[in-house]
Amino acid sequence: MFKEIEDINCRPALFEFYTASDLWTDEHTSEQMLKYHLNEDVDLSSRNKDFIDRSVRWIVSHFEIGMNTKISDFGCGPGLYTTKLAERGAIVTGIDFSENSINYAKKVAVKKDLKINYFMANYLDFETTSRFDLVTMIYCDFCALSPSQRKSLLAKFNKFLEPGGSVLLDVYSLNAFEQREETVLYEANLLNGFWSANKYYGFQNTFKYEREKVVLDKYTLIEADRTRTIYNWLAYFSPETLEREFTECGFTIEKIFSDVAGTPFDSKANEFAVVAKKM
Repeated sequence: MFKEIEDINCRPALFEFYTASDLWTDEHTSEQMLKYHLNEDVDLSSRNKDFIDRSVRWIVSHFEIGMNTKISDFGCGPGLYTTKLAERGAIVTGIDFSENSINYAKKVAVKKDLKINYFMANYLDFETTSRFDLVTMIYCDFCALSPSQRKSLLAKFNKFLEPGGSVLLDVYSLNAFEQREETVLYEANLLNGFWSANKYYGFQNTFKYEREKVVLDKYTLIEADRTRTIYNWLAYFSPETLEREFTECGFTIEKIFSDVAGTPFDSKANEFAVVAKKM
């Protein structure tokens, strides 16, 4: 038992494990994530409805979205952005590896008579011959990736974009990193049953990697017949560090905002968004 407790509380090497698929493709947890996505009043799996509506209006205006503008949304979830952009005449592609979310998005598209191309895939592995005017990645998904994964993804964006095409994504700021603390939490049915329909005991260990500006929320979940560990990595950025990654992959940062609704940049905000253009 002592060794098991030691392992639970052990700090792994930076980005040593990647378990995103366990969160988004597990039948129970993906259903919970979809419920959070569709709750219009909270900012959990996605932002609240009012923000999304404001964000879409700004995206349409800023990028001059019109008939036949080609957009791809990486990590599209249940289509909260793709649906609204398609309603404005854009040719939209959505990529997500949650089967529940993609199936929901497809049903909405059918109901609204919208032609949206949805792919159930890990966007790190996604390939296409299509080319886009705009690539979006919203709600800080970029932060969950390791440096090598981010570099690979930005290379994909560059390849998928038309000449002069743009990327819009948001990230957590260093201000948000300073607010995080290392903690240990133990609870029966941790997060109110989020992790399993069966009874379980959960440990949440939060580790900070000061030099790299990364936080890990490590969840160890113990059920009667299995034990599993989920690693939720989050990288935090300054405008300078994010610009460096984009520049190395053939982009120039056009402008920085506080969010994907075009709010003017505030250095004290917990998030910021960038518009990057393919060189």
